[in-house]
Amino acid sequence: MAELDAKDRDRLRSTQFAYIDSKGGEHLPIHDESHVRNAIARFNQTDFESEAAKQRARRKILNAAEKHGIDVDKDSIIRQASTPRRAASTKRKPSGG
Repeated sequence: MAELDAKDRDRLRSTQFAYIDSKGGEHLPIHDESHVRNAIARFNQTDFESEAAKQRARRKILNAAEKHGIDVDKDSIIRQASTPRRAASTKRKPSGG
């Protein structure tokens, strides 16, 4: 992977990162092929502030992979969207009584 020193990282636009946290921290650069590959590999090692932020980052990485002609394995964690957790039963009990 190409080295990305602080000077080069500062030159990147915020759109060239898969995830920006609420404090402005930029994570998972996706501006070139080698960094997209690295973002795919490190996706599951990144701490996201919310499930929604994780899903936005996942979509951005997949779009960048497509743009750079990178095939992402269908079984890869990055391909698998998380599903929101729901209660075991959503049926309501009869009211009244």
